Order: sequence, then C-alpha cells, then structure tokens
Amino acid sequence: MFIAAFLTGIMASLGLGGGMVLIIYLTLFDNFSQISAQGINLVFFIPIAVLSLIFHTKNKLVDWKIIIPIIIIGAIGAVIGSFFASVIDTTVLSKLFGGFVLIIGFKELFSKSKTTFKRKSLQKQSM
Repeated sequence: MFIAAFLTGIMASLGLGGGMVLIIYLTLFDNFSQISAQGINLVFFIPIAVLSLIFHTKNKLVDWKIIIPIIIIGAIGAVIGSFFASVIDTTVLSKLFGGFVLIIGFKELFSKSKTTFKRKSLQKQSM
C-alpha cells in the first residue's frame, strides 16, 4: 500500500495523473471493482483539484473565461461516463481502462514536450 501511495504521489506531481496508479493498485491488489476504484479515485481527486484551482487563481494562472465552459462540459461528460460505466461489464471496463492507459503512455512516450521544443529554440537563438 505504501508503494502505491508513493507512486501515486510521484505520478501526480509529474503531471501524469496519479489516479492511474491508484486505480491499478485497487483493482489488481485489493480486489476492488473497476467502478469502486474509479469512485475512490474521484474522492481523492476532487479536493486536490479544488485546492489546485484556488492556488492557481491566487497566482493569476486561471483564465476563467476558458475554465467555466470546460468545467460545465467536464461535468456533463462525467455524468455520461458514469452512466456508461455502470452499464458496461466490469471486465470490459477494465480492458477499456487498460487500453486507455497504454494509449496515453505511448502518446507521452513518443511526443515531444513544448518545454523541450522551447529549450532547443532558445539554444539555437543564443548561438
């Protein structure tokens, strides 16, 4: 359990989504159903998201004109997704989640980050 919590914290702090580790741990090692594991993940995610939003707002990093529509669309998507998650068989849901994790992992592995691109551009300009 300690290792899962540690990896969840590392993944979250790197911006990769620690919930992925938490869901995998809960389903594989603690025998939670996929739906229960996702529910627990949301319980952990929501307070942290609210705190992050407060801190980023204080630092003037939030553009509320963009955020409000995203929040509304995200809430609608969450309701629709939870409906489908309750209808889909747990084994199918687990396989879909695993496929999603693999796709995101490959995308992150093979995509160039904007920071790397900016760093290379700055190096070329300084030469």
